Amino acid sequence: MIKDILILQKREFKSRMQELYVDRKLNLKKLKNPLIKIIIGPRRAGKSFFALHFLSKLKDFGYVNFDDEQLVELKDYDSLIEALNSVYKNPKNLLFDEIQNLEKWELFVNRLTRQGFNLIITGSNSKLLSKELATHLTGRHFLIYLFPFSFKEYLDLFRKDLTTNEIQNKLNKYLFEGGYPEPKIKKINNKDYLISLFDSIIYKDIVRRYNIRNPNKINDLAYYLISNISNEYSFNSLKKSTGIKSVHTIEKYLGYLEESFLLFSLKRFSYKVKEQLSSIKKIYCIDNGFISSKSFKINPDYGRLYENLVAIKLKKLELDNKIKLFYWQNQQKQEVDFVIKKGLKVNKLIQVCYNINNPNTKKREIRALISASKNLHCKNLWIITKDYEKEESFEWFGIKRKIKFITLQKWLLKNK
Repeated sequence: MIKDILILQKREFKSRMQELYVDRKLNLKKLKNPLIKIIIGPRRAGKSFFALHFLSKLKDFGYVNFDDEQLVELKDYDSLIEALNSVYKNPKNLLFDEIQNLEKWELFVNRLTRQGFNLIITGSNSKLLSKELATHLTGRHFLIYLFPFSFKEYLDLFRKDLTTNEIQNKLNKYLFEGGYPEPKIKKINNKDYLISLFDSIIYKDIVRRYNIRNPNKINDLAYYLISNISNEYSFNSLKKSTGIKSVHTIEKYLGYLEESFLLFSLKRFSYKVKEQLSSIKKIYCIDNGFISSKSFKINPDYGRLYENLVAIKLKKLELDNKIKLFYWQNQQKQEVDFVIKKGLKVNKLIQVCYNINNPNTKKREIRALISASKNLHCKNLWIITKDYEKEESFEWFGIKRKIKFITLQKWLLKNK
C-alpha cells in the first residue's frame, strides 16, 4: 500500500521535473549542510520543486509528499522507510514534503538523522514547525524561507534580456498578479487559481486543522484584512468591523492566518518592547495576487499595492535574520512606512509613495521622514516611487536631511 503511494508520487514528481524551472535566489550552500534543512513558506510557493531540483543532482534521494490523505493516518514509520528503500534503492538523501501533516514527525525526523540520513523537509505552517523544532531539534536544523517569486525571479521566467520599458510593463503586471509560480508556468487563469488556493488554505490548512466551528467567521476576517492591506488594526477594531464577538477569537484567528503565510503584521516602532507588543499594528499580505483576487476593491489602489510589494521583500529579509522591521508613527499621526533596524540601531527609513508629483503629498512624506529621522537618530532616508529618481536635500523646522528617491522597479531589483 505505502509502496504503491510512493511509486505514484515518484511518477508525479518526475513529470513535474519536465516543467520550466526558475532558479530561486537562495543560497544553495545551506542545502549541503549536514544538519536538517527545513524549507518553510506559503503553500504552493515552490518549496518542493526547489528541493527536488537540488536533490536531482545528487541522484541518490527519496521523496515523500505527506500532503496526501492516504498518509495522514500513517503510524508505522518503519514500513515507510522500507517502502522508500524499495522504490528509491536505499537512498540516504530524503525529501519530506509538508511534514507537519505527519503525527509526531519531529521524533521520526530526529531518529532518521541519528541513523545518518540527510534530510530536507518542507512545511507551510510556521507555528507547528517552530514549536516542534524548538522542543526536539534544537541546534540540529536550520530554516530556509521560500516565498512566491520575487520580481527578479518573475523576470527570469521570460528567459531574455528586457528593456527598461519592458521591465516596467512586467512590473505593472506583477503588481496585480503577484508571484505564485504555477499559473505563470502552466499558463492558467491567475485569479481563479489564487481564489482556489486562498480558500484551500482557509478551509484545509486552518478550519480543518484547528476544528473551527464557524468557518465563515475566519473567512470574513481574512476577507476584511485582505481588503484593508497596509492599514492599521487592533483586535478591538477588528471585532467591531467583522462582527466576531470575542477579542480572544480575533487574536486566535489572526494567528492562524499568519502561521499559514497568508498575512503578516508589522509592529509600531518603540524603544520599549512592551509598547511594541501592545500597540496597534499594520497588516500586509504575502502576495499581491491575493489582494487583487480576493479583496473588495472597485478600483485598484496602486499606492497600497506598491507598499505591499516593498513589505514582502523586507519581511523576507527579516525572516532571514538580516533586519528587524517596524513602522513608525508619532502623536501627530505622521507616519513612516518602514523602519529597518540592524543590531541596536535604526539603519534605514523608507516611505512608499506611488505618485510623488503632487506637492502636498511630497511635503507630507518628507516631513514624516524628517520627523522620524530626528526621533530615531537615522539619516538614511528613502522614498520609493513609481517614476521619480533623485537625491535631494530638505530642511524642516531647522532639521536638514538628504533623501534618496528611487523607483520601485530599481529597488526591487537591488540585491539588498
